[in-house]
Amino acid sequence: MEAASISHAAGHDAHPPAANKSSRVEAPLLGMLLFIISEVMVFGAFFTAYFFIRVAQGAQWPAPGTQIPELVAGVNTAILVSSSFTLHWAQASIRKGNRFGLKAGILLTFLLGCTFLFIQINEYANIGFAPQDHAQQTIFYSLTGLHGAHVFIGLLLLLSVTIRSFRGHYSPESHRGVEVPGIYWHFVDIMWLVVYTTVYVL
Repeated sequence: MEAASISHAAGHDAHPPAANKSSRVEAPLLGMLLFIISEVMVFGAFFTAYFFIRVAQGAQWPAPGTQIPELVAGVNTAILVSSSFTLHWAQASIRKGNRFGLKAGILLTFLLGCTFLFIQINEYANIGFAPQDHAQQTIFYSLTGLHGAHVFIGLLLLLSVTIRSFRGHYSPESHRGVEVPGIYWHFVDIMWLVVYTTVYVL
């Protein structure tokens, strides 16, 4: 009996009890948060170059003889911000078991994102200067292009969520597949507000 107790104690020491589930962060959520932190650092590097040109060197922004379409960018900003509201609608709907709200919200979010990217590409085609023309234009294309690449990645995630939503893959009890891409999309929206304010407004 005593030997069995010792053996049980040894086994208990060798295999400590699992941590309380509430203290754990799910792997997909943790991975997305870590990815976003790394992307903030990437954007930070480009913003450092931007402020160096404008503040340290005192260069005119945009470069002399060029113009940045503030009005078009403002409309595009409204479109992207609207997509955060439609995404929130989709997320709130699936928590309540409202599948129509989920499908309508996520589809609208995807279409608004596509519209934003289309306008961004059209802006590049008609803006009248190239990345190699001035240091200012290099930073302009770098910041807006980097963000555009993130929008494209977000659209791929949203497309997957949209397809799965129409196939009935989510429920009030299981909707992490909507929440995690949603975090990324909200990050994309917030980052654009920073890019728009610094590049187009200031």
